[in-house]
Amino acid sequence: MSRPRLISGIQATGSSVHLGNYLGAIKQWVELQHDYEALYFIPDLHSITTPHDPAQLRESTLQYIAQLLALGLDPAQCTIFVQSHVPANAQLAWVLSCLTGFGEASRMTQFKDKSDKQGEQTSVGLFTYPCLMAADILAYQAELVPVGDDQSQHLELTRNLAERFNHRFGQTFVVPKARLVKAGARVYDLREPTKKMSKSASSDSGIVNFMDDPKTSAKKFRSAVTDMDGEVRFDPAAKPGVSNLLAIFAALTGQTAEEVALKYQGGGYGALKVDLADAFVEFAAPVRERTLGWLENRSELDRIISEGGERAREIASATVARVYEVVGFLSDPGVPGRS
Repeated sequence: MSRPRLISGIQATGSSVHLGNYLGAIKQWVELQHDYEALYFIPDLHSITTPHDPAQLRESTLQYIAQLLALGLDPAQCTIFVQSHVPANAQLAWVLSCLTGFGEASRMTQFKDKSDKQGEQTSVGLFTYPCLMAADILAYQAELVPVGDDQSQHLELTRNLAERFNHRFGQTFVVPKARLVKAGARVYDLREPTKKMSKSASSDSGIVNFMDDPKTSAKKFRSAVTDMDGEVRFDPAAKPGVSNLLAIFAALTGQTAEEVALKYQGGGYGALKVDLADAFVEFAAPVRERTLGWLENRSELDRIISEGGERAREIASATVARVYEVVGFLSDPGVPGRS
């Protein structure tokens, strides 16, 4: 019996996956790979919508794949691939962009936020980013997409485009559904605990990276912003900094945030920070070791990437062939399977 298909991706930014990536997405990917036909990818085409360093992009892509494997993704249970290895993604994105209204694209919140920062330097690629994101999903006929609330707008556009295309040209795409991430999965910046932990932050001091050395990780936790009253309790609205630490501790140890808070009541924040730092360092050490092992075994890493790309191309190429046929493109007589 075939399993329902699921797809998700993580952008390779810098040289390390951070704790927010893991608790907010990757941890659940590891669980989902056993119950779904799961495809996970590095969206490197998206990475060039803003200025980038080519050598760093190449290195980051490799680093992230090694870390995904180290964190528990199993190539025997899921497909891991690189977006640019599948030309059909970009081909489908163009077709979808021709069905997307200018106003629809203009209303995308992430475009507004990034274009406000970049001004006249904003690229057309950033504007059409949602069309490529829709292609990333629709090319693989995915039934489910794990998303956080900050991505729900893009998924809704994807669903609208799938339905619009199907109405105009006949049933072609599976209309995907959201699989919302578990409550409490969002991790906040240690220095700005009202903001999501993200590589776009102005400072790295609040971002906990798996490839940081233990001393650096411990220092970041010890320096985490809390508040002045010294009471350890889980109250995200009134005490965002402390609540963020409690939520992280809970996620790493399989407890609830309230259970962790009980242990530190009356003890102040110092002990909480030290113990949380120790818990993360203990958790991250084998991940870092496995990552380095994968990077040293380059031939095996290349095999996984190659086989993942082959499987992804097989699915996406079939979708694009169907799309090209129904929109009316003349088939190339030299390409097998095009009628």
